[in-house]
Amino acid sequence: MSFDIFCRVVDNFGDIGVCWRLAKQLASTTGVKAVRLWVDDLHSFARIEPRLNAVADPASLAGVDIVHWTSAAPDLMPHEIVIEAFACDPPPHFIERMIERRSLWINLEYLSAEPWVESCHALPSLQANGLSKAFFFPGFTPATGGLLREKSLLADRDAWLADPAQRHRLLRDIGLPEARIAQLHAGARQILLFAYPGLPTAGLLHALSNDATPSIILVPSGVCPELARGQHGSVYVHGMPFVSQPDFDRLLWSSDLNCVRGEDSLVRALWAGKPLLWHIYPQEDDAHMVKLDAWLALSPFRPPIAHLLKAWNQHNDQACGTLLQQALASSAWTEWQGASTAWSRQLTQLPDLAGQLVTFAKARKTNVG
Repeated sequence: MSFDIFCRVVDNFGDIGVCWRLAKQLASTTGVKAVRLWVDDLHSFARIEPRLNAVADPASLAGVDIVHWTSAAPDLMPHEIVIEAFACDPPPHFIERMIERRSLWINLEYLSAEPWVESCHALPSLQANGLSKAFFFPGFTPATGGLLREKSLLADRDAWLADPAQRHRLLRDIGLPEARIAQLHAGARQILLFAYPGLPTAGLLHALSNDATPSIILVPSGVCPELARGQHGSVYVHGMPFVSQPDFDRLLWSSDLNCVRGEDSLVRALWAGKPLLWHIYPQEDDAHMVKLDAWLALSPFRPPIAHLLKAWNQHNDQACGTLLQQALASSAWTEWQGASTAWSRQLTQLPDLAGQLVTFAKARKTNVG
């Protein structure tokens, strides 16, 4: 089989983050002979894939052919399976050739834990041009498409964590001063902060400053600019550069608390198996809070953590500070850690998203044939 994946970069990193991981996983799957990724914003892509030269001609990386998706994009014959990520609509001339090729058309939807997703997953929709488009929903239950996960991910995680020298090298590579690295080795709490604007950072600092354990917060460039870098009592905030996806995963693995946003970083934080605070993408009329409630309903987190996550997403500094301070207390923290590890282990029992897509495509192509 062969795949085209179309990606429009909407919020800088989430869309391309998902598509790039999916493309690499498909390219490494037995029976897949070609994967082509169409991206409209190579500059954002290059922030998470340093090997990509944002001004160079389209390249091939990790077995994936990369095409700059512009109005003057090359007129290429579609592959057998065409995935449009998040309803981004391939170019009209490309769709015409999909009809000639009889390509299987899949719309990869956004991740959601809402119950209705199960009844809509993998349903076909006949288009006016005669093609049938299937809607594929990632999710947290067996009746969905599952989550993106490399086959060796957990083994790679455990091997990396077993070698403290690798963590030291990565922290040094992101510019963390040696004195701060020594603090982490001595037991300071490492926190990765990757969030949308408007985060209750005052509540975060309040809770951490009142905790007996000192904290070091790692914040990528341009994220939470209102949070001043430097010392805040017992809390040190370090501005770090953007890193590749593998290094981002490693920072999640080695952090004690992961504050993540959107879809891609949420899934990667789940595989880390550490306590996390999810900053869900804000929507009008608080529609995102309905999605958060659905996710919490599937989670093993007890009410205090659920209340904390709601305060986090409602940008409530006072409630967030109080609830996080309680969550960091010894017994509550141990319980949060245990629930996070258990859910990560439970989710690995689901089929992975790339594998589910391949299985679905094989079955559909066979039925059509």
